[in-house]
Amino acid sequence: MSLGALSPEAHRTLSIGMNRLGARSNSGEGGEDPHWYDEPGPDQSHSKVKQIASGRFGVTPRYLSKAEEIEIKISQGSKPGEGGQIPGHKVTDFIARMRHAVPGIPLISPPPHHDIYSIEDLAQLIYDLRQVNPRAKIGVKLVAESGVGTVAAGVAKGRADYILISGHSGGTGASPLASIKHAGCPWELGLAETQQTLVLNGLRSRVKLRTDGGIKTPSDILTAILLGAEEIGFGTSVLVAIGCDMARQCHLNTCPTGIATQRADLRAKFAGTPEHVVAWFEQLATATRELMAALGIRKLDDVVGRSDLLDRNQVPGRAELLDLSGLMAEPAEESARRKSLDIDHNAVPTLDDGILAEIGPNLEQCEPAEVYRAIRTENRTVGARIAGRMTVLRENTPTPLDRVSCTFEGSAGQSFGAFNVAGLSLRLYGEANDYVAKGMSGGEVAIMSAKEATYEEPQAIAGNTILYGATGGTLFVAGTVGERFAVRNSGATAVVEGVGDHGCEYMTGGKVVVLGETGLNFGAGMSNGETWVWDPEGLFPLRINPASVETRRGAGVETKELRALIERHVAATGSVRAQSILDDWANQSGAFWRVEPLAVLELAQADVEEENAGTGAAD
Repeated sequence: MSLGALSPEAHRTLSIGMNRLGARSNSGEGGEDPHWYDEPGPDQSHSKVKQIASGRFGVTPRYLSKAEEIEIKISQGSKPGEGGQIPGHKVTDFIARMRHAVPGIPLISPPPHHDIYSIEDLAQLIYDLRQVNPRAKIGVKLVAESGVGTVAAGVAKGRADYILISGHSGGTGASPLASIKHAGCPWELGLAETQQTLVLNGLRSRVKLRTDGGIKTPSDILTAILLGAEEIGFGTSVLVAIGCDMARQCHLNTCPTGIATQRADLRAKFAGTPEHVVAWFEQLATATRELMAALGIRKLDDVVGRSDLLDRNQVPGRAELLDLSGLMAEPAEESARRKSLDIDHNAVPTLDDGILAEIGPNLEQCEPAEVYRAIRTENRTVGARIAGRMTVLRENTPTPLDRVSCTFEGSAGQSFGAFNVAGLSLRLYGEANDYVAKGMSGGEVAIMSAKEATYEEPQAIAGNTILYGATGGTLFVAGTVGERFAVRNSGATAVVEGVGDHGCEYMTGGKVVVLGETGLNFGAGMSNGETWVWDPEGLFPLRINPASVETRRGAGVETKELRALIERHVAATGSVRAQSILDDWANQSGAFWRVEPLAVLELAQADVEEENAGTGAAD
């Protein structure tokens, strides 16, 4: 369960208990408190598995660098395809800090990952995560439903290390009732289909398979192993072990045992301990060993995928009409029905590897470095491995922030500048593909036309879904870009000279200045952040999403700050358009629209009304 669903106390208790066992807890979406990484003592209170979901909440380079496994959550069993939402009353100061948002304003995880619209896109995200943390295993969470086997085959081809099949019976109590009752399938169906599809296509030996979704007993565990799972996930049963009484009030913030709530008075009632977690799994393991002994099984590894050892229960009535033969297919040989191959995902050197070989001594000695390279579209996720290395080094040695500067010429592949960090400056003369600077937390990325370019009007020089999930840093693009610019941006500052549809979608923080035209549906789901659009023709108000934002003209101090940011853009890129606006600032400053999220305005109005009511009561 995510940090938004669980209280910090419950989250830490589960993580410490699982780490004591040598097992792995999952952070869920929403990030973790960075202070947990620095706590002294033998007990580690952060999760070994870091989840990355569609909202990208709390996903920073440091968060990823602390992972032993990184799990891409495509969906969850209790509400597949619906995304997620934390109601405003659960967005406390703590949750808002973790998610780079505003307290009291609801947070939305979009139904899709906006950088995954195909299996190829998923493979790219797997590649991105492996660049920023080459030590971590990368997994993908899928939902048990008809056809999941085909999707799992694509995930295996995308070079994932493991696949999780999640069933409908577990999941969070915060899911809508309609979803819990009418979405998802039992994990047995999804697991059996996935195992058989992977075996049929010769892919099972390349990935591990795990499952979860209401698994509680030794019989459940053994059934999952026989159907093909090598690893098992537990949720509900562990929560019960630390005190959950299944009140099904998670979404109301009124959990009576202090587990799934952010209210301080209820959190104080939480009585769970890591010892409860350890005791539960020790008892479960003992009972499982007893069942294995009764069946003559020496090791679970020996029976992975041995579905021929299963038989159906003879239950009278309509259950007898069910044909379960498809679940109990003839198993393949051992090497083909479980993971048996080790794949070196880092065997092919990347552009970053070459750069790190050159500047490695500088990084170790905390000295600045400058690099110049040609770049081609085959060079993907450039900068991420450098950022990851800098993040790891900073754990033990505070370092200067302005120490690595990389200049490139040519056409960059996907995810240029992804997960950029403070102290890393990337400049590109040419053009870039999709996903520029996604997940960046600091530093600077600047993209401008090739040095030999002769045109003056802004041209399309970067692709779609730029700044996705960014939490900090600065991006300057001296040209136009594609759709969903700054989607889920929660802290980065950016200047761009034209965007496609859905600009600033689901944005929760940061600053964006658009010096040109925008597409339709601008600001959809936007709940915070500062956004300016230069619009001398006065057409921009027709392109916003009126359900989420409104527009007004800026004035005074606001436009002074805006001018300063545009000046930084000119200094970084030499933009002709930006310079022309500055040269005629007396007239052009009045052509800017300020975008105001309605959620912020409504929250401010509520605060005023509450203050007025309090003043009236005092009178």
